[in-house]
Amino acid sequence: MFPSSFRLNNPAGNVALFAYAEVGAFGFAHHTFQSGKNGTLFDLRKEGNQSTMFLFLRLSAELNLFKRHSLIFVYQPIDLRTEAVTQRDVSFDQVKFPTGTPIDIRYGFDFYRLTYQFDIFKSARYELAFGLGGQLRNAKIVFGSVDGRQRSVSDDLGFVPLLRLRGRYTFSNGVWLGLEADGFYANIRGLNGGRSDVEGAIWDASLRAGVTLTSFLDAFVNLRYLGGGGNGTSASGSDNLGGDGYTYNWLHALVVSLGFGIR
Repeated sequence: MFPSSFRLNNPAGNVALFAYAEVGAFGFAHHTFQSGKNGTLFDLRKEGNQSTMFLFLRLSAELNLFKRHSLIFVYQPIDLRTEAVTQRDVSFDQVKFPTGTPIDIRYGFDFYRLTYQFDIFKSARYELAFGLGGQLRNAKIVFGSVDGRQRSVSDDLGFVPLLRLRGRYTFSNGVWLGLEADGFYANIRGLNGGRSDVEGAIWDASLRAGVTLTSFLDAFVNLRYLGGGGNGTSASGSDNLGGDGYTYNWLHALVVSLGFGIR
């Protein structure tokens, strides 16, 4: 829409590098967590004060080869901190928090994702691409009493395979519509990214509308769904003494964000 002679990539070239950044608001529709088979099924949204909005940030880079092949790297930080007072006796692994205990909660679930996709079309105006990849999760979930006497820590570092879909259509006036989805479900060791038969799933899907501002810059608004979790006993267990390694963690979240892409 705004003329510019500058281009980051040569339109006639076979190699191009794109970069994207998003900032917005992140909110949970549902989020429950349990640590230990005898632990409390805890509603993080209602009991852990995750009912507010949180800052959302996402960075990604894409290497495009021969117009149709792409390698895409995504960094998604999730590090949420809330405070609450227990409304009932709760426990995580062997750590107990009696009714009325002021607690600090950290829910950290950063992930790093690398995917490959192939575009079945070779056009600058429309795209329909399919692919696969993997995601490295870096989870740390902490419940601690404000006085420091009790603390439960659950952490996990693991790999999750992914399937991928992306589509985009650009109108002649530079306005474009797009969709993107990465996800997987598995309950068999290896496929679920772990060494035990833990049920696991991840779904990251978005709808977006954007506009080409210049020959190299896009802006877009994005509605994203983030969901998934796990249920089962991990071989890595927990760092709490006496922990049995069982975790139940499922969430559904919505994100509204504003993004910019350098193409």
